[in-house]
Amino acid sequence: MKRVFRAISILIILSVFGVQCTFLEKHFSINNDKPAYILDLKGIQKRGSIRAAIDNNSTGYYIYRGRTMGYEYELLRDLAKRLGVELELRQVESIDKAFDRLNDGEVDLIAMNLEIDSLRSEKASFTLPLGTINTVLVGATDSPKIQSWDQLEGDTIYVRQGAIYKSQLCQIKDSLQVDFTVLESDLHEETLIDEVVERKIKWTVADQNIARANATYYDGLNISWTISEEKEVAWLVRQSSPILLEVVNEWMEDKQKRFIPMLYAKYFLNSKNSYFRSNSPFSSLAGNRISVYDDLIKEGANDLGWDWRLLASLVYRESRFDTSATSYAGAQGLLQLMPVTLERFGVENANDPIESLKGGVRYLQYLDKFWMERVPEVNERIKFILASYNIGHGHVEDAWRLALKYGANTQTWDEVADYLELKSDPEYYRDPLVRSGFAKGHLAVNYVKDILSVFESYKTLVNP
Repeated sequence: MKRVFRAISILIILSVFGVQCTFLEKHFSINNDKPAYILDLKGIQKRGSIRAAIDNNSTGYYIYRGRTMGYEYELLRDLAKRLGVELELRQVESIDKAFDRLNDGEVDLIAMNLEIDSLRSEKASFTLPLGTINTVLVGATDSPKIQSWDQLEGDTIYVRQGAIYKSQLCQIKDSLQVDFTVLESDLHEETLIDEVVERKIKWTVADQNIARANATYYDGLNISWTISEEKEVAWLVRQSSPILLEVVNEWMEDKQKRFIPMLYAKYFLNSKNSYFRSNSPFSSLAGNRISVYDDLIKEGANDLGWDWRLLASLVYRESRFDTSATSYAGAQGLLQLMPVTLERFGVENANDPIESLKGGVRYLQYLDKFWMERVPEVNERIKFILASYNIGHGHVEDAWRLALKYGANTQTWDEVADYLELKSDPEYYRDPLVRSGFAKGHLAVNYVKDILSVFESYKTLVNP
């Protein structure tokens, strides 16, 4: 009964007084009695990966000419290396969703430069500041240059939902008694900037770094009016992860001397490079192409029954899409086939992308047939195929036999991979079951991880 009365009271208040910018934020909150998710650094390291919520934008996380790039991405990759774990990225639709995923345990870290404030501190723990940032009003090239807030009288400003922008604007509106409207949108800042450029909306708000990056390819974008002075921004971890917070802070202190400033200059201070990365058809930001060979790769993937982005990941790992690439061992072409393999699978000119790709696909089909009975499940079999492509199916078959001997699950790559790594140990590579001898199996295991990591990025950022 009390809840019904409370709900009716809220409706009466809203109908009589209207909705003030900060009324609901100040006076009402949702009571969440769900138990807190608990996982700290030890559990993350036991899992073997750190999961981070990240934005897909022109500076944070994207694909450019097949390569995964971004300011936050490169920072996270270095952090994962420091922690001794793999990196798993979760692209989030909104800031509110990032907090939900953090506290539900879907991610361990929010790697978005969020302004440090007391409300967010109640939900999660801020790391040390990564830097400072201020927010700016964004208008089209022909928008009037704002000289005072009175010029926005009667206008509507669209802002990203969950960002600090709404409360900043509402504070200004309430203190100066200026009658403009603030509407939240579930669209990202950069999408809202696109709508400004297309004249679908008149104004939006963005962090100055994002606004400047967009101004490099939207010539003359109006970003001169500052909404807030510089404030410190940081990442966040769960409040139940104090050891992770401590280690992340130690890493940040270490990297503030050189690495972080270097990355900042790379992504925010070089406007020419930002323009090319953001406008290239081979960027996930502007187009949906990975390389000039996408059509050939799609044909080959269709023959294999693979997602074309997986085959693209393999080509990227092998040659970076360079048809003239030749390895120190003599491997050639897009898929870096050795001369004996080129001949066996009918490739006469390794530098011809069509021949090279078709020869590589025929070899992959051969490996698929080799492993089909041993590993019936497709997704697991692909890992065996990739390892075989790298180190030879003889070495992987040795590992499979060892796994069988020691009672491991021979249809699961993770368990067979353990024995492939042991093929550098005399106790194992001298086993009578082993026919191909010594191998640096850990390199092939890492090779599979690398390709699948690139594939995850391609799946997130490039349409099927």
